[in-house]
Amino acid sequence: MGKVDNNKQKKRDSLLESAFSLFINNGFSKTSISDIVDTAGVAKGTFYLYFKDKYDIRNHLIAHKASQVFENAYRELQAHPEIIEFENQILFIIDQILDQLDANHNLVSLISKHLSWGFVRNSLIYTPGKETPSILTIVRNMLDEAEYTYNSPELMMYMILEIVSGTSYNAILYQQPVPLDELKPHLYKTVKGILEGYRVKPTQ
Repeated sequence: MGKVDNNKQKKRDSLLESAFSLFINNGFSKTSISDIVDTAGVAKGTFYLYFKDKYDIRNHLIAHKASQVFENAYRELQAHPEIIEFENQILFIIDQILDQLDANHNLVSLISKHLSWGFVRNSLIYTPGKETPSILTIVRNMLDEAEYTYNSPELMMYMILEIVSGTSYNAILYQQPVPLDELKPHLYKTVKGILEGYRVKPTQ
């Protein structure tokens, strides 16, 4: 990445981090674009080089944060070369993601309030930098190397996402119906069932 591109990336990231802080502390409705640029220390015109409006930066922020969480989890997976089976890799990544969210309740609130498949698709194709592959690219590569072939892999990952996000939100924020650590074994058993159910059965 050249110096100009690097400076642009820094300004964009600064706007995203400022928006995150303000949305969490003041609320989305009470945060203005002027607040965001003042906190980021950039001109208002700079904001419109990257985002259309406040809703657009919120959508990009969710994709940005979701991508960061996944990258951190995937980096941890790479530090464990002994985990070679795709299904175990997925469970490891989920566990790492949940631990990150459990350590940052503000992030849970931001992502979960606006979570939808459209936003998730943005997160899947979001690339933080030219040298960093998107989540979708990483998952596709993992599937290519998997022991099994899976029917409708995108739908399979959607089902897993819905189960994980839907059940973990209350467990993380309110310890309901049980704390996250108690939920995990039940959640992972369900995820395993989804993965096994989508396996392509060998022909006789």
